Amino acid sequence: MGTLDYLLQGFQSAFIWYNILFAFAGVLIGTAVGVLPGIGPMSGVALLIPVTASMTGGLPPEQAATSAIILLAGVYYGAMYGGSTTSILLNTPGESSSVVTTLDGYQMAKNGRAGSALSIAAIGSFFAGIVTLIALILLAKPLSSVAIKFGPAEYFSLMLLGIAAVSGLAGKSVTKALIMTITGLLLATIGVDNVSGVARFTFDFPWLYQGIEFLTIAVGLFALGEVFKTVLEKEEEDAEIAKINNILPSKDELKESAGPIARGSFLGFFIGILPGAGATLASFFSYIMEKKISKNPSKFGKGAIAGVAAPESANNAASGGAMIPLLTLGIPGSGTTAILMGALMMYNIQPGPLLFEDHPQVAWGLIASMFIGNVMLLALNMPLVKVFAKIIQTPKKYLIPIIVAISIFGVYAVQVSVYDLLLLLACGVLGYFLTKNDYPIAPLVLGLVLGPMIENNMRRALTISNGEYSIFFSRPLSISFLILTALWLLIPVLMKKRGKDVIINVEG
Repeated sequence: MGTLDYLLQGFQSAFIWYNILFAFAGVLIGTAVGVLPGIGPMSGVALLIPVTASMTGGLPPEQAATSAIILLAGVYYGAMYGGSTTSILLNTPGESSSVVTTLDGYQMAKNGRAGSALSIAAIGSFFAGIVTLIALILLAKPLSSVAIKFGPAEYFSLMLLGIAAVSGLAGKSVTKALIMTITGLLLATIGVDNVSGVARFTFDFPWLYQGIEFLTIAVGLFALGEVFKTVLEKEEEDAEIAKINNILPSKDELKESAGPIARGSFLGFFIGILPGAGATLASFFSYIMEKKISKNPSKFGKGAIAGVAAPESANNAASGGAMIPLLTLGIPGSGTTAILMGALMMYNIQPGPLLFEDHPQVAWGLIASMFIGNVMLLALNMPLVKVFAKIIQTPKKYLIPIIVAISIFGVYAVQVSVYDLLLLLACGVLGYFLTKNDYPIAPLVLGLVLGPMIENNMRRALTISNGEYSIFFSRPLSISFLILTALWLLIPVLMKKRGKDVIINVEG
């Protein structure tokens, strides 16, 4: 049987009435999971595994596994879209891959363009999902053979490139962006070292042994930082909120978004294939790329629709790309796909090279259901754009308590720690002062996310090479990433210096 025959069989399985219900329940729950800060796709999928086991108990093993994975995958990519809603409306990232969306999405909402931002996020997510699934069908095995060549040295160099690229999010000062990046990397070292078991920067506080939770920092800096800004700056509080005139994007906005959506979809897919890279890195890279190639980069951070279209397309595409190493190699590409892998193994189905041969109903049923789920997401979320957009018109005296309540609930639900709530409050105050003094917050968050990955891959590479740093320079892919990193950092400095020299010569 060919690929098309298997895909048709997958659609037959996905169109069974209870599998359609599972897909709808998955994307609906996933959207809610993405909207609430703190739960996130990983926690949402993990919480629902026992539920799916009881719901599919009366089905034959193969059908039970198919139905369960359809629901859990729906939660996964549904959460990718849901995270954009609060990012755009409340400056509160639902999960880590939605952090970049706050940079322009929230500015669009404040300018009365919340409807356009939400619609573009939905359209971009849908397009990215469809492109990724077509690529998943056609390119799964060839692309997996490339991804498998990435060792610890390549991953370390790729993460360094990601860190260097935050200069694209630097605002007015690259120096301030690098300070924030280093701060994020330093925060990532807090906790018990996974390799040696030594407690680092914990100061004998048991609470710090598990490290600083990303969620607490991100929600504090972005959401509560905005709350403090509104409360402390009276003119902001008294300002009249712009009316929302357009629920759907205009023709010009659609035209402006087409390129970023396409580029974000393809970039996100390829980054998603790399195990460990994930949707967060994909959304950061896509935003940086759009800002670099834009004819007017100064509009980014002030409500550029490309700053919403690109990262939202990329994080959805990355979630589909992460399925490739899971299904064809048995290697989870992200934390959420690791949980999905555990769910499959609970049903005695081993992801890997033999999955498509031994369990075609499960593999192709999942792929077909992702097509159906993406259509459901678009049909579910587009009519709700008007409802979501009304949130931004809520008076500040009602909106602020809601943001604070969502933030506290989200953090406490995950951490169950009063200390995290105190840290959340401190980050809110810090976020206000950082923003007021033009210190970009996004690089700090990226440093916190990438820090553990950089450290772990560096240690693994040095273990393989018996402590020889030459491993990073002797492997072609690794040295290519390192050269790109050096160029990324040096070229803006050299160009700035050259500009100053030209001004001196002209004045002289």
